[in-house]
Amino acid sequence: MAVVYIPDLDKALTDYDEAKAHLASIGIGYERWDTSHISSETPAEEILESYAKEIDILKQQGGYVTADVVDVFPTTPNLDVMLNKFNREHTHSEDEVRFFLEGNGLFFVRPLNGAPVVRIEVGKGDLLRVPAGTTHWFDACENKRFRAIRLFQDPSGWTPYYTDTGVDKNYMPVCFGLQFIPSALQSI
Repeated sequence: MAVVYIPDLDKALTDYDEAKAHLASIGIGYERWDTSHISSETPAEEILESYAKEIDILKQQGGYVTADVVDVFPTTPNLDVMLNKFNREHTHSEDEVRFFLEGNGLFFVRPLNGAPVVRIEVGKGDLLRVPAGTTHWFDACENKRFRAIRLFQDPSGWTPYYTDTGVDKNYMPVCFGLQFIPSALQSI
């Protein structure tokens, strides 16, 4: 389950219903999907086929037209260049939808309603929907390993539009293995 942490309030939401409700209050969709039938060796085509029903529901709800599987390893060519596109605060002209099959990562969201920044550590089984226009950034965790289904409204994908506010520099981009870390360690 994702861990939702609000750094400015030193508050962690580790109960599924509480985390989902808070994320919904700031416009972020969050669900848990079963991954027990998927392994790290499962081919992308088989993954998409096994989640076809769920993907079709999301496509109908959000106007998504295509889905794929992204598989990131520490050895992925030009990985740092790719990840650096997304670790600065930005928006997109379409939704960012990710269902994590393996590994984990951090989404930071600066809510449009003025609520405090939220850090969402997602891992296996977590589905996150960040609506178009939402200011956010993403950091791969230290192991730089994740596999996820992505859905797109435009088949060519999306482009980050950087805000250049510098807000992202105020928050620690380190994953802790989907557990809450006390505030004393947050400043390290």
